[in-house]
Amino acid sequence: MTAAPLRRLALLAGAVLAVHLVLLGAAPQQLVLHPPVQATRTFVVRQVAAEGPAQAPAPAPAAAKPAADAPTSIAVPAPVLPAPEPAQAAAAPASQPAAAAPPPAPQPAIEAASVQPTVLPDPVRVHYDVTIRAKGLTVPARAQLDWRHDGGTYEARMEVDGALIPKRVQESAGAITPQGLAPSRFSDHGRNEEATHFERGQGKLVFSNNRPEQPLQAGMQDRLSVVVQLTMLVAGDPGRFQPGVAIAIPTASTRDAETWVFTVQGEEDLQLPGGNVRALKLQRNPRKEYDQQVELWLAPRMDYAPVRLRLTNPNGDSSDLRWASTDKG
Repeated sequence: MTAAPLRRLALLAGAVLAVHLVLLGAAPQQLVLHPPVQATRTFVVRQVAAEGPAQAPAPAPAAAKPAADAPTSIAVPAPVLPAPEPAQAAAAPASQPAAAAPPPAPQPAIEAASVQPTVLPDPVRVHYDVTIRAKGLTVPARAQLDWRHDGGTYEARMEVDGALIPKRVQESAGAITPQGLAPSRFSDHGRNEEATHFERGQGKLVFSNNRPEQPLQAGMQDRLSVVVQLTMLVAGDPGRFQPGVAIAIPTASTRDAETWVFTVQGEEDLQLPGGNVRALKLQRNPRKEYDQQVELWLAPRMDYAPVRLRLTNPNGDSSDLRWASTDKG
């Protein structure tokens, strides 16, 4: 190649390089380094039953959970029906293998009287940090539980308040008995106030919103006093409340009444705003379509005070109260 074409090629290459340098220098903010995207693998874990011998047919699914796994129940204090006796198995022919023995009968329910003694907690004020999750939003709030008594009567008050939510107050008042609390009035004050009156002389519940009256069952609590009642029962005899034990307590709201069944889940270590706490968890599972799930944690080293309370609606909305501090007296 002659000198002239070489000079023209050199000039062209220099011009192209100059244009690139101008473009890179003119808009440096457009040069964005994107980190490599890592693919995410989803692992699906399935439980697979072990295969039996090739010639053996697959066993039919069990119709119901064996009665031996049923949790022990504590009725408070309504009487409990005795457990049914197991049916006697018919004798198998000599040429046939012996039939499997029937499962053992469930353990008898603990009678209400055996739950005593209850332990009356000292007057206290407990503060909670609250996290409310509703409609995809997370809202902080605060709560305060006031517990007062004179040995014969009691007053309990729970207030939940926050900058983004309306104040809500629940109050319970009544008598203290050897079996625990005996409410006389329960009120729930949000936008409006509704109340439930425990008319023990007439054996009925009367609702301020003109809902139909309901019978007043023995040992019945309200939605606030039931928390303190559980504290008193567990503190009275902690050894009875092992994992799997169920506690049945008739409980009234301002609209109706039903039996709440709490099952002991066991102890857990909690990291709370007030510090690290080991607590015994009790849980009430929903029984109807619109029931709440109620989870309650009681701290043994704090006289079984309720250090956490979480209420979860069927749609996933929840309120989580977590212990922050305590004022004695």
